Amino acid sequence: MSNVPLSLKSAGGYRKGGEARQRILEAALAVFAAHGFKAATTRQIAEAAEVNLPALKYYFGGKQGLYLACAEEIVGRYQQRMLDLVAGAQARLQADMSADQARDLLKIVLGTLAELLVGGGETEAWTAFMLREIGEQGPAFDLLYAQLWAPGVEVTAGLIARAQGDPAAAPAARIQALLLISSLSAFGASRPVALRFLDWPDAKAGRMAQIKAALDAQIDRLGR
Repeated sequence: MSNVPLSLKSAGGYRKGGEARQRILEAALAVFAAHGFKAATTRQIAEAAEVNLPALKYYFGGKQGLYLACAEEIVGRYQQRMLDLVAGAQARLQADMSADQARDLLKIVLGTLAELLVGGGETEAWTAFMLREIGEQGPAFDLLYAQLWAPGVEVTAGLIARAQGDPAAAPAARIQALLLISSLSAFGASRPVALRFLDWPDAKAGRMAQIKAALDAQIDRLGR
């Protein structure tokens, strides 16, 4: 007897397993982002993905396995867009760098992050998922901290230190890095408040340019 769940069968035969797995992941990201790990149910996810419950167990082993797979998916998507940039910045921090060069590189790193966090679309679910994980410290906290949050804050703190003429990030630079990155949450988790306050329909196109210009102005003041 086949181990493939009945939900993966269709009139034309078996659906492609990879497509079904990805559909479950997308549905789970949305459900976990909306409800968190504890409140979300596998039934909600299965219904959103249009599969039955055995399909979730077949691909992910259960709720926690699916949750960790969502976290790994977010890490992978961020790394696709940010990994080379962050790795390049880390390499630059090992060499001589002027304060102006550090500020310029910091603008690129945080500007790219702003586009990911603020731009809307699929990243809204990623951001909501991560913010819930930060608040609840669920099963994916250590994974996201080690692979996503810590490396990003570390390179930001290093660039801030160089912009201020320091060779390494002291506690004050680390605090500034956290505050600078956290300021982007005004257009992430607090997006409805920000958009209403600014009377904006969204944070795209020219409005994104205004956000990045304000971010650049903050960076320009570092060390001056």
